[in-house]
Amino acid sequence: MTDRDPAIVVEGLRKRYGDKHALDGLDLTVGAGTVQGILGPNGAGKTTAVRIMSTLLRPDEGRVEVARIDALTRPEEVRARIGLLGQSAAVDEELSGRQNLEMFGRLHHLGARRAGTRADELLGRFGLADTGTKAVRQYSGGMRRRLDLAASLISEPEVLFLDEPTTGLDPRGRTEVWNAVRSLVGGGTTVLLTTQYLEEADQLADRIAVVDRGRVIAQGTADELKTRTGGDRIDVTLRDPRQLARAAALLPGEAAVDENRRLVSAAVTDRMTALTATVRALEAAGVEAEDIAVRRPTLDEVFLHLTKEGSA
Repeated sequence: MTDRDPAIVVEGLRKRYGDKHALDGLDLTVGAGTVQGILGPNGAGKTTAVRIMSTLLRPDEGRVEVARIDALTRPEEVRARIGLLGQSAAVDEELSGRQNLEMFGRLHHLGARRAGTRADELLGRFGLADTGTKAVRQYSGGMRRRLDLAASLISEPEVLFLDEPTTGLDPRGRTEVWNAVRSLVGGGTTVLLTTQYLEEADQLADRIAVVDRGRVIAQGTADELKTRTGGDRIDVTLRDPRQLARAAALLPGEAAVDENRRLVSAAVTDRMTALTATVRALEAAGVEAEDIAVRRPTLDEVFLHLTKEGSA
């Protein structure tokens, strides 16, 4: 597989559970040596798609190729070329980090010596060399997920699937996993990452596909997706909540009002021009602001905007 070949090709993927469509015609192409994010809420179909692409589940319809191999007719060949990090920890808490990795090495048919060497390589790569002899129950959440990630790489896969790898981690643990993922990409590994966090996709992904109701409703870079919501947003927090409607009328476009937070917010295209114009308009109208800020859209704003587009 060359850098120009797609590492993953999915066409018309469908999966149904009773009356529910978990996947409803999902299409996706992932370039080799890139990080592809799949963004969406719980129930959007992200995990089902990963399970199918990693040969753990068969679709009702559709075509799947991973590393230029048909995943539906030659699943064993695909399994030899991929790694998978699921939402639940796969390591044994009673064993040490090194013992866990040696065990995974033997499960992948590495000899005892090679399994030990590979375990040491991965412990060093993910900053766990000093704790490799400790039982995993003594690890922090971030350390456990890094060990999980190391285990998924025991066979040096061409394609790595990460299904919400930082769910439940604190900010430090999340950053540790992000740094570990970044270290993979330089070596040419293709990574498919599912997440609920725009920040995570923004930090790691070259491209992002937004999934809702089992299909891709938008895709592009993080900046491209944010721009589809109107680019930046300006937030104005007022001292007097009775002036909310008045302030909303002064902001560009259709402003959102949050009475509980005394906040009005609107999409803007030119952040500095909008900030200056808003300050002047509020002053001229006698509306007193407690705080004014320009920011990028949040995950909720991006997703709500995109799902509204998709259902229109």
